[in-house]
Amino acid sequence: MATTPVRSPSNQQTSRMRKDESFLGKLGGTLGRKKKAKEVSDLQEEGKNAINAPLSPIPTDIIHPEDTLLDENEERTMIEQYSKEEAKYKELVKVLIDWINDVLVEERIIVKSLEEDLYDGQVLQKLLEKLAGRKLNVAEVTQSEIGQKQKLQTVLESVNNLLRPQGWAIKWSIDSIHAKKTVAILHLLVALAMHFRAPVRLPEHVSVQMVVVRKREGILQTSHVTEEFTSTTEMMMGRFERDAFDTLFDHAPDKLSVVKKSLITFVNKHLNKLNLEVTELETQFADGVYLVLLMGLLEDYFVPLYNFYLTPESFEQKVHNVLFSFELMQDGGIKKPKARPEDVVNLDLKSTLRVLYNLFTKYKNVE
Repeated sequence: MATTPVRSPSNQQTSRMRKDESFLGKLGGTLGRKKKAKEVSDLQEEGKNAINAPLSPIPTDIIHPEDTLLDENEERTMIEQYSKEEAKYKELVKVLIDWINDVLVEERIIVKSLEEDLYDGQVLQKLLEKLAGRKLNVAEVTQSEIGQKQKLQTVLESVNNLLRPQGWAIKWSIDSIHAKKTVAILHLLVALAMHFRAPVRLPEHVSVQMVVVRKREGILQTSHVTEEFTSTTEMMMGRFERDAFDTLFDHAPDKLSVVKKSLITFVNKHLNKLNLEVTELETQFADGVYLVLLMGLLEDYFVPLYNFYLTPESFEQKVHNVLFSFELMQDGGIKKPKARPEDVVNLDLKSTLRVLYNLFTKYKNVE
């Protein structure tokens, strides 16, 4: 039986097979070398991380290369990225930006980024001037770093002089603001908003997680801390417990007019001796002048005019007057009022009533 002869591959097919084998071999060798190179690279990276961060790993999504270039014993802090994504943090940033833009609307200034727009002191200068009602002696426009820091120094000195006597912790500096440190800028703005009684509601209990990177003996070490920006509204406003006036405003507003009438009668009984008369508690005590004069009348002494501003013009001068009246009250044996001077200046009726009621309680029988 005849068999079909087996045909040997043609020279062309043989040549193609050899080329394919050669290509696959080269491809396999290339892939193998790349895989080996990647393994070596990964191993080197793992070794470098093990040397640089033996205490705790540093997430690469929050550490920038420049943040690891530290001198010996130098320290840097960064906000954890997930903290920036939290709703309360975003709300705080938005509320502060909207507040600044509302205050500076007449200046045609629009803030979009707290870090990028506030670091050079220009916007902070305008904001403080508007809030405090006075001009600062600084150059209007400064491009150089030295000029910007000089402006920041002037602005922050004015801010600190306002806030430090009221017990505010100063958690910012010229360098931290100019370096666009978010934490320092937020602390500064929250303090200003609370001090000047901004007509906004700051979200409560806003905090962020911070990564602290230190270099010790050539090794980078990390730790984590919590940075708090706001607590409860009442604690931030200096009112730590509710009193009769909270209850009055919340549950018995119909009796408010009776209380106001009694207090107006009381203060006029004494202010009439100077031919002065009060008809509006909300506004006529806001500059502190009547409070100072009233204390002199109640305690039967003359208050030297150089101790207070008889015709205050700025917010700062009005706060000085109210604060001075508080000191006179304490000298007279009255506990320091729960109200903040800034609240009285900002026409907060509840704060003004608290102050006057303290006087009424002690001096109601004084002729």
